[in-house]
Amino acid sequence: MFGHLLAPKYLYWMWQGFLTTLWLTAMVAVLATLFGMLLAAARSARTRWIHAPAAAYTSLFRNTPLLVQLLFWYFGVPSFFPEGAMDWLNADHVLSLFGPLALRWPSFEFLAALCGLVFYTTAYVGEEIRSGIRGVAPGQALAGAAIGMTRWQVLRHVVLPQAIRLTLPSLLGQYMNILKNTSLTMGIGLAELSYASRQVESETFLAFQAFGVATLLYIAAIAVIESAGHLHLRARRQRQGRA
Repeated sequence: MFGHLLAPKYLYWMWQGFLTTLWLTAMVAVLATLFGMLLAAARSARTRWIHAPAAAYTSLFRNTPLLVQLLFWYFGVPSFFPEGAMDWLNADHVLSLFGPLALRWPSFEFLAALCGLVFYTTAYVGEEIRSGIRGVAPGQALAGAAIGMTRWQVLRHVVLPQAIRLTLPSLLGQYMNILKNTSLTMGIGLAELSYASRQVESETFLAFQAFGVATLLYIAAIAVIESAGHLHLRARRQRQGRA
């Protein structure tokens, strides 16, 4: 079992899958954080017609299995597309940038995975940020209102930045979940790390080696996120110590 190593070709497959996993994770983390701030703001609104849809969104996406959502985006949503739209989405589009640099249009599997993961993760990130909003001292909002800020200006410039700092450890946990949840996208055919390791195993029958390499890559990526969290906590304690 230990005497057989994966050939460079198969390691390259897994490396490409790992890069896809990282790229998808990064995009979902950024978009889910931005949309999560909007969702948290809507959930904190006093107006019912803003608060109620945000609460319904959170309940819907938190209480539906992620795999079902991914299948919906991949198989269900395209049925509403106009004729020819899928052909255009699956075609090879390349946008030339500077010199040899070019931006290639992603596969439909990647787009469906991105939509599914962003909508799902936004519901969780929004709740984390909303908890952070509750943790901000009420005096901060009152001070903003005292200098003439509107409620939304106070939320944007005073409350949300502090809420993000308070919830950053929890957000890093959500980012780790994003990385792990990308493995479910193999169910819609996205060639990420789990998909690549399964392909390598089916061709080489070296299950231990294929899934072992995949495990190590996942652990390494998670360790980077955890290290970022530890550095943030250490810097925060140092700032509190100086204060």
